[in-house]
Amino acid sequence: MVKKHQFSQADVRIESRETVFQGFFKVSRFTLSHRLFRGGWSRPIKREIFQRVAAVGVLLYDPANRLIGLVEQFRVGALDDNQGPWQYEVVAGMIEQGETPIDVAHREVQEEAGLTVKELIPICEYLVSAGGTNEKMHMFCGLADLQDKNGVFGLDTENEDILLHIWSYEEAMQALADGVLNSAAVTISLQWLELRHKNL
Repeated sequence: MVKKHQFSQADVRIESRETVFQGFFKVSRFTLSHRLFRGGWSRPIKREIFQRVAAVGVLLYDPANRLIGLVEQFRVGALDDNQGPWQYEVVAGMIEQGETPIDVAHREVQEEAGLTVKELIPICEYLVSAGGTNEKMHMFCGLADLQDKNGVFGLDTENEDILLHIWSYEEAMQALADGVLNSAAVTISLQWLELRHKNL
């Protein structure tokens, strides 16, 4: 039986909230206190939170040919990464007003990979890094025909320059083991696939 958390949102007192930066992203500063496991309440603490809407990620998989589709693109947050700022990732995008995660999955697969998936299988939902951001990721496995489907995609209006790579199942798993694939979404989705690919 899964244990429930001892506390909930009702056990947090928000004293103030202010926007400290508003650009492509938003950063807010909270002053708050929360209940303590040992009893009572914490002293007021200040925390900055990087706020953004939920996102959707899709691992592209071709079960008939045992192929995996990953995209490569420039990421400013990886400027100091030892592999450089171009990252291998799952297809991904943010949820816009009025969209469901499934709507976004279909839209982003078309925009970033030029594909239509035959089926979307939920993998999981997770908080990207709850110590500093409220972003939640909805992960799917998208089943599609990936033979000879590599190419350059993305929207010019969003400054996207996206290269779709088609890997064999074995190549992708070896790249994961070697640390070449170092995105959380890729790691989570490939580990999920490793456990389930024989049944897809």
